[in-house]
Amino acid sequence: MIRHALASIHAPTAKALKLPRTLPELHEQLTTSGIAAGQSASSNNVALTFDDGPHPEGTPAILETLAAHNAKATFFVVGEQVRKRPELVQRTLAEGHAIALHADEHRLQSRRTARQLKADYERGVAAIEDAIAQTPLLHRPPFGIYSPAGLRMARARGLQPLLWADWGRDWRKYTTPERITKRVTRNLAPGDVVLLHDADFYSAKSSHERTAVALNLILNKLEGRVGTVLPV
Repeated sequence: MIRHALASIHAPTAKALKLPRTLPELHEQLTTSGIAAGQSASSNNVALTFDDGPHPEGTPAILETLAAHNAKATFFVVGEQVRKRPELVQRTLAEGHAIALHADEHRLQSRRTARQLKADYERGVAAIEDAIAQTPLLHRPPFGIYSPAGLRMARARGLQPLLWADWGRDWRKYTTPERITKRVTRNLAPGDVVLLHDADFYSAKSSHERTAVALNLILNKLEGRVGTVLPV
């Protein structure tokens, strides 16, 4: 379990578990699965991803900022929130972004039984299918931590795991848009996957407001390098 927990922040561990953190790593796994054959993984782009939505204020704010910069992103949604706001997931898809599965309930996998995990995957996938008539391909577990059983189940369902290479730690109570921006951009490399959050359901109150401000700063720094919707 410790090895799985470290995978979300430790690149060698993620590689050993075959959990991609970058676009080239993701492309390699999708190509092996016959999904992304013939597509290039050498892009200079980075991939923005957002967890925990849809949120009634946070998601529209993020979508508006992305649209202003002509940037695309992938949203890892939570089933219990999708059922409350399917129209926001539909809007996200209609504006050219990708929808992926985070979970049905935002709970640590290691604290759930195999039966609970199975039900969570089933309900989460069903929520997305009901909202947009598409089955998600990508999956990222709550807190970025797979349990051994959770990882096996994801792969058995045909869900492609994806972690991240850079994050803003934007869920914290005392952070600022400037700190979020600095964390995301200071070590950012071509092909990196970036983690941010468009909701405050499972983090500090109003954290999504700081993320929306930071996103504008991040996109200004990236100068058009964001344009990849996953899967690539």
